Order: sequence, then structure tokens, then C-alpha cells
Amino acid sequence: MENRTWIFTERKVLQEEQQESHHMGSCMPENNLTAIIDFFLTGFQGNCYVRNLLFCFLFVVFTTTICGNLLIITLVSTSRTLHTPMYFFISQLSISDILLTTDIVPNMLHILLNNGGTITFIGCFSQFYFFCVSEISECFLLTLMSYDRYVAICNPLHYASIITRFFCLKLVAVCWFLGFLISLIDIYRPSTLTFCGPNVIDHFFCDPIPLLEIACSDTFAVQLQNSLLGIPVLIIPIIIIIACYVHIISTILMIPSNISRHKAFSTCSSHLIVVSIFYWTLFSVYIIPRRGQSSTISKVLSLLYTVFTPFINPIIYSLRNKDIKKAVNEAIFKHR
Repeated sequence: MENRTWIFTERKVLQEEQQESHHMGSCMPENNLTAIIDFFLTGFQGNCYVRNLLFCFLFVVFTTTICGNLLIITLVSTSRTLHTPMYFFISQLSISDILLTTDIVPNMLHILLNNGGTITFIGCFSQFYFFCVSEISECFLLTLMSYDRYVAICNPLHYASIITRFFCLKLVAVCWFLGFLISLIDIYRPSTLTFCGPNVIDHFFCDPIPLLEIACSDTFAVQLQNSLLGIPVLIIPIIIIIACYVHIISTILMIPSNISRHKAFSTCSSHLIVVSIFYWTLFSVYIIPRRGQSSTISKVLSLLYTVFTPFINPIIYSLRNKDIKKAVNEAIFKHR
């Protein structure tokens, strides 16, 4: 335990010295630098009792997340009452949540038990890649679900002819294809950077921001690329979602019956909650300036969208949805 703490301290000192020399322009010529082959993830540093308690808590959350999302996927696949476009999109969102939590949490639990841990260069960028795939695909899926709710409420007579089965399959395939393609573009430039100094990443996974902080080569091109990719991945989906909900809310307010108005709003309230949580956590980490923000706060905010958002999503959709509750009851009584 003492040796591990000493090693971590030495690595932190070396990292600070390297960053200082990097900013002063006193780094050695690139051809004399030794490229590192692995990284050291610090995770959540603390005493053994706190880390074990956090491990148990996150393990329960991880298990519940997997079970909850698998339940939704199974119900949507087997229950005829859930064979609708809205529930098909929800099942795709569950697949994205499973991909995200299985990519991040198992290694994080290992790091918690060992008070830090190493990850190979390839392993780090593989984790980074699938993290991007999940987040980008979820952005597009949430946008698609907003459009589905827009057509259902604002143009209900033509809903069946617009949101067809083929239309759903085609758009979901496009969402996943763009997720894999844009993620490949997103990780290419960071993977070509030179990592020559201390290999300590003060985080619990290979997050792009702390990863770039330990690079020896210039990261301007990477940061410019990330800003440009933010337009199709974040800005355009947010504009579409806002536009859809402006039309949805204005249409709902024009409904004369209070009962019909409440029913129309309840069909999109769960999705609106999920969208709000997802984008708030994402913006709090990657868009809002990090100046003055401690590494602990950054890690806690990262926990919100990597661990707790996939955990909350199935709860929101199941607790607030009568059709899913009905499908669960039918499945239980069917196997009795």
C-alpha cells in the first residue's frame, strides 16, 4: 500500500515537472523522446474503507443498470404491445447505455480495488473509442426520438405513414453508422499524438481532456477537430430537439381538453427528462470552462453521465410508462 502511494506521488511530481517544461517550451526534441506504452489511471484516491464502500455502491449500480436495460430490450423484443417505433427507439437507447457502462465501469471497479491501475495504449484508445460511439449514437437517438414525438403529437393522422418500420430501421442504422464513423475520426488525431512524459491520467477512464493534458506534442489541431465535430454531434441535434419541443408544447397548449392535454404531454415527458439529464451532464463536463474546477469535481460529474445516466434511463422509462409496467406483469404471470 505504501509503495503504491509512493509510486503515485512520484508519478504526480514527474507529471507536474513535465507539464511545466512543456508550457515553457523546454521539452526535448521529439526524436529523443521515448513513447510510453501504457497509462496509469488514478481513479478515486482515498483510504481503503472509502474505496471499498464506493466499489460496493458502484457495483450495485452497474448490475442494476445492466439488468434494467436488458429487461427493456427483452420486453420490447417479446411483447407485442411494445412493437411500436417509440419502444424500438427506447430499446436502442438501452443498447447504447449497456455499451457505455460495460466500457467504463468494469475497469473503474478494478482501479478502485487497487487504488489505481494501468491500461495499455491500445486499451486506452479502445475505451475512448467505444465511449465516443455510445455518446454520439445516444445524441442521434435522442434526436430521432424527439422527431418521433413531434410527428405523433403534431401530425397524428399521418404518423403511421411517416414513421414506418422501414423508416425506423433505416434511421437507427444511420445513427449507429454515424456513431462508429465519427468516433473513428474523433480518436484518430489524439492517437497520433506523442506521449513521452509521465503517463499518469488523473481520472477513472481514458477521458479525452486529461488524456490531452499529458501529451507532449501540440494539441491545437485535436482541439480544433473536437470543436468542429461538436457541430454535427451536439449543436445540430440540440437545435432539432428544441425545435421539435417548441412545436410539441405549442400544439399541446392548443388542445382544449385538460385530460387530452395531460395525456399528450405524458407521452413525451419521460424523453424530455432523459434529454435534460444527458445534455446537462455532458455540457457540465465538456462545454462549461473547467478553470477553477478540481479533478474530484470533474470525476464526479463524469460519473453522472458514464454511470448514473445509463442507470436512471430504464428507471424513468419503466416507472413512468404504463405499457412497460403492463408488459412486465404479463411476463411475470406468463411464467407462473
